[in-house]
Amino acid sequence: MTSPPDNGPTVTTPAVAAALREEAAALDERRLLVLAGDRDRCYDAAAESLDAADVNRGATTLLGPDDRLGCEQVEQRRAIELLGTTRDAVAIDCHDALRPNAVGRVVGAVDGGGLLVLLAPPLDEWPERRDGFDESLAVPPFAVDDVTGHFRRRFVETLRAHRGVAIVDVDAGTVEDDGLTDPAPRLVGRDAEATAASAAGGPFPAEAYEACLTGDQADALSALAALGTAGDDRCEGDVGDEQAVVIEADRGRGKSSAAGLAAGSLVADGADVLVTAAEFRGARELFARADELLAELDANGRNDADTAASNGRDVPRRIDRPGGGSLTFAEPTDAVERVGEADAVIVDEAAALPVRLLEGFLDADRVAFATTVHGYEGAGRGFSVRFRDRLGESRHEVTDATLAEPIRYAAGDPVEVWAFDALLLDARPPVEQLVADADPETAERRRLDADDLLADPTLLRETFGLLVLAHYRTEPNDLARLLDAPNLAVEALLVDGHVVSVALLAREGGLPAALRADMYDGERVRGNMLPDVLTTQLRDEDAAAPAGWRVLRIATHHAARSRGLGSELLSAVRERASAADGAGLDWVGVGYGATPELLDFWASNGFATLHLSTTRNDASGEYSAIMLDPLTDAGRDLRDRTAARFARRIPSVLSDRLADLDPDVVRAALRAVDADPELELTDWEWRVVVGSSYGPGLFDVSPRPFRRLAAAYFLDSDSRSDGDAGERRLDDRQERLLVLRVLQARDWETVEERLGFHSSGQCMRAVGAAFRPLVDRYGGDVALAERERYRE
Repeated sequence: MTSPPDNGPTVTTPAVAAALREEAAALDERRLLVLAGDRDRCYDAAAESLDAADVNRGATTLLGPDDRLGCEQVEQRRAIELLGTTRDAVAIDCHDALRPNAVGRVVGAVDGGGLLVLLAPPLDEWPERRDGFDESLAVPPFAVDDVTGHFRRRFVETLRAHRGVAIVDVDAGTVEDDGLTDPAPRLVGRDAEATAASAAGGPFPAEAYEACLTGDQADALSALAALGTAGDDRCEGDVGDEQAVVIEADRGRGKSSAAGLAAGSLVADGADVLVTAAEFRGARELFARADELLAELDANGRNDADTAASNGRDVPRRIDRPGGGSLTFAEPTDAVERVGEADAVIVDEAAALPVRLLEGFLDADRVAFATTVHGYEGAGRGFSVRFRDRLGESRHEVTDATLAEPIRYAAGDPVEVWAFDALLLDARPPVEQLVADADPETAERRRLDADDLLADPTLLRETFGLLVLAHYRTEPNDLARLLDAPNLAVEALLVDGHVVSVALLAREGGLPAALRADMYDGERVRGNMLPDVLTTQLRDEDAAAPAGWRVLRIATHHAARSRGLGSELLSAVRERASAADGAGLDWVGVGYGATPELLDFWASNGFATLHLSTTRNDASGEYSAIMLDPLTDAGRDLRDRTAARFARRIPSVLSDRLADLDPDVVRAALRAVDADPELELTDWEWRVVVGSSYGPGLFDVSPRPFRRLAAAYFLDSDSRSDGDAGERRLDDRQERLLVLRVLQARDWETVEERLGFHSSGQCMRAVGAAFRPLVDRYGGDVALAERERYRE
């Protein structure tokens, strides 16, 4: 290691590391060692520190680009591989990049008594440097020099403010903080036997309780017994048929292990258990615990041909027990369709799934949701606030269990406290009482710059907490984007200084001709989602010329919803976008997983449908809608030409790639298209339509004119208004009939069953009847003359 200057103190890094490890081990806590300075010196210091602290290199992981410490090495981009693992030490090389997600994912992997080692540039210089993560924030037309260093400045401040964090300047050879907390003596450690004994006589096998490491885990295991078959000898008491169990915990509390022990117990009893998560690795720990329990019970019928390699061991995606009972993993969208095949369903990391998809699992009679409250995903509050309302209204009897005691380390661990603050893992909106009386008239419109947020920690936490609620996958990376990305802006409504509604906006478009041409030829341009879709998929090379704000997230506090605050916020966004400090933008747009409610909300605020994706989102299971509200002539031209093309092509798309789209989504999306319907039917086609609706004709003879007429009806603004036109509007069942049979070309039997008709004949007659008001509304002389023929 390079010697310090003559006038500096003696290098004490190894001694600092050894003392940190000793204190951490005595308390079953972790400690954080920051080595700041030249990269090579940092690695020399890290190697000496690990040796001095007697850290096993075989139980150490380096997150960095090179193997420099003689231990397991993983790039920061692959940090997710450490989820569910336990390490004596993890070192993160931040010289090339600091990726917040990587930090959030690996903090929990360090075991009690272990060290988290951060290798960083000089701390005073770090915020001003630009690294690989900053490059990802510099989306066109911005450059990396436009990225700020606010996130890293705050990150450094948390390192210096929190207990249990040692900081060494390896260039100067000085210790800024030794990180020792000098706590009062206390008893540490956990008695697994006592934990198991506390659950003696529980409904699951004794071996399952003996595998629990805390009383919380044992209690959660007992709660999960509600998933057992009614009348099961092991499930004592009067358990009804519809049961839901919710297991909530901070990361590292053993909820997935508890779910795995419950799953293994159910399989051992002959049950077929279906498990899902956003990705299999999220449920890997569950399957590993179930596999181990079944092996111990001598009931492990593992299917070795269907396994997933992970960290040197095979973890099965399916376990079949000889004589009955199985444990199967399925992707979320597939699992929703298979709930009827299982005796019990377990949704792990439930907060990582959107509410609409979670609702599908309520079709299962017995279902468990295990979720992280404050995890690196930052989605726990979204689950607990939004989905729990749906669950409470369901037919299920709900059992709750909360795991508070950490598994890998003691409660109050300083490294966990630091990580929660540095990454805002526990960010939340203001308490309900502070915003309960909020309304558009009293709310203050305010643009929140990064400087505003950093100057007011409460404001930052409330803002980010609301953004967490707005989306099921908000991550620590999003905090860095919020503070540093040059293309982002935040507009909010405040009541008495507290955030009640917030919108996160991304500037898109305004791209030069050369870049637009590259995009048209297939080049992906980061951070320009809406222009990219219109250019590459819809073949409009000029779509990226106008500039606008895309609404990435918008959320209103759950205690103040349905009062018009969201609409008021969008008015503020529109006003800001049109103003000089909004750069005179041409449009405000949005892209999201389409639901009838969201489509109606955006349409009511002046947004027009431009596109429906032709594939479902893997995570949400929904088709996406793109909508736009123009602000200038350039924006209006973009909307008008794109909407006109959408109106022309949507009938053929609905009968092909969108044949399984929810008919209520179709209705809402088409009503929000700002384009005049084109209806060009030949005289013969009008006779076919009139013959089917008023006479003895058949729809199946020529569906094309019916499809065009139905599309014209939904696209016609008069068909959705009040007054005379409103009298001609079809009822909900008739409109769904037109979507399912006419636009989507579903077969008669499917439509009959879906809409509750008694027979296919009745369904056919209903289609004819539904077209009568359309003939009356849109038919010309030929159509009306043909109609009168059947009225005589």
